[in-house]
This record gives sequence, C-alpha cells and structure tokens, in this order.
Amino acid sequence: MLDPPITPVGQLFIRNNGHLPDGPFDAETWPLSVTGLVREPLSLTVMELERRFPVVSITTVIECAGNGRSLNAYPREGIPWGLGAVGCVTFTGVRLADVLRAAGISEGASHIRHHGADQAINRRGAAFSRGLPLEKALQPECLLAFAMNGEPLTPDHGAPLRIVAPGYPGSAWQKWLTGIEVLDHVHEGPGMSGLDYRVPIDPLCPGDPIDPARFEIIREMPVRAIVTSHENGDVVQGGQATRIEGWAWAHGTPIAEVAISMDQGAHWQPASLTAPEGSYSWTRFSLPLVVPVTGELALVIRATDANGRQQPLEPRWNPRGYCNNMCQRLRLAVI
Repeated sequence: MLDPPITPVGQLFIRNNGHLPDGPFDAETWPLSVTGLVREPLSLTVMELERRFPVVSITTVIECAGNGRSLNAYPREGIPWGLGAVGCVTFTGVRLADVLRAAGISEGASHIRHHGADQAINRRGAAFSRGLPLEKALQPECLLAFAMNGEPLTPDHGAPLRIVAPGYPGSAWQKWLTGIEVLDHVHEGPGMSGLDYRVPIDPLCPGDPIDPARFEIIREMPVRAIVTSHENGDVVQGGQATRIEGWAWAHGTPIAEVAISMDQGAHWQPASLTAPEGSYSWTRFSLPLVVPVTGELALVIRATDANGRQQPLEPRWNPRGYCNNMCQRLRLAVI
C-alpha cells in the first residue's frame, strides 16, 4: 500500500489519543489563537489564515515514533506497529513562522505548546498536547496545514487545521489545532511528561532500572528504508533477476545509500537511488537481485544517510519501543 510516491489519504496511517472533536470542521469559523510570550496575541479563523499569509505546500514524510515497534522481540508499551505507520504526503497551508512573527515573539521565548480540540478518553480535559522548540517552529518547512494532497484535511487527519513539522515524529504534528502558546520552557502537558515520546540518553536493556531524568524528548526521527515491491512470503524465481524496490528517508537529510544483503549482512549490494521530490520526501531505491538458491531467502535492507547515520542490524531497546529503525528483514520463497 505504500508503493505510490504520494501516499493516498485513504492509505495513510491514523493515530489518535482520544476522542475526535465533535465538529463542525468549518474553516470559516474554526478558531486559532496565538498567545503566551507574544506582543500581539492573535485570534484568527482558518479562512483568515489563508487570506492573510502566503499559502505554500511541502511534500514530506510523516512517521509515527512507534513505527517498527512490533519488530522488537522484547515486551514494550504502545500500539504494535509494523512498518506501515508512515507515509509521504503533500501538505498545504501557511508557514508557522509567518504566524508567530506576526504575533511578535517576546524575548526569552524558547518553545511553543499546541492546543487541540480532541478530548481525553474519559472526556476530562485535553487528549494530547505536544510542542516544538521555537527554533524548529521558525523553520520554513513547518506549516499550519489545512489541506493534504490537494484536498481539505479530513477529520481523521486533523481537519480543519494541524501542525506539520517535517523531521519530527507524528506526535508533534498536532491535529484539530485551536491554539499555539509561546513559552520560555518545555511544557509538560498530556503527551509531554514521564516517558511519553522520550528515548534514553544512555543505552538500556530490558530489566534495567528506568530513570525518567535520563530520557530526552524525541526530535529528529532516524533513517529508515522499507521494501514496497514484496512482502514476507512472496514467491520469486531462483536464477532470475528479482527487482527489489522501496522507499528510504532520513527526515531532511539526503539518503546516501540503500544496500541489500542476502547473507545476513556479510556482503551488501548497493541499490540505485532516484532523486526525491524534496528535502523531506522519501527516496526511491531499486536493485535487481539474481536469486541463486531455492527454499527460503532472507534479505536485509539497510539505509545510510549523508551524515553517516545507518540503520542498525538489531533494535535499540527502550520501554516504549520508540524509533526502532532496525534493518528490515524480508523473507522470500524461492522456487
């Protein structure tokens, strides 16, 4: 399902933490406030945002921090995602930086907090509230988006307004956005405390003591590659070339190499790469493999980015299973 260059809206993963707002999801009336450490607080509708600020688009990968969680053999909390909690989508909206600067950022500001209209499962308070460092929020790739793939956002994907924060986990892309609060500190709202969307600063193993003070907020997501031309168990012909294709991404850093091994990592064959549409979109890789055996063939797929970050052969454990970007292992039946 992830083979198209642009992921259709109906095939994009959905991850919510509470009850969707009741609506109506009307761009003419949906309110957005910008408050906190600003000189001129703003109160705008989505339609007014579109009229007042330049409208831009970006094609970007969006990925859940838990993508690949189920590939870790050890117990961990959270939805047991395989490799499908990702997609590449064209979002349209206005630059978050333009809106923040229009409000006038005060001295000492360092972070923003997002407010959404979704409610907690028990209907008592907000379901979720994430934020961004101000430095990231002011980058040109960050948007207040009201459309995806040329159509208005759907309710499941945050209609009528959401944050788009390329390079950061999907949790930071707040949906049903109603407010932005400029702060001089990292806020600790729902989804920002304890071990939520945090990874250990030092390596951990299952059973090690957990000290939340030794965890850091996930910011940049790791490099990854996935095969979309084949699934586990597919049958291929021995002695003939089988083209293995898929996508690789590093959330704003170019992909330097995708390589495939047929012998558990002892030897690697580099795939050819196609230039991505933009800095934050994914890169197509392709490699015709001549399969020399019969029986079962286990492939290992590994991506490396231009900064030298490389997918590990084994997972790096953490209690929530975040950012498990271990190399994909694909098993094919050879006849």
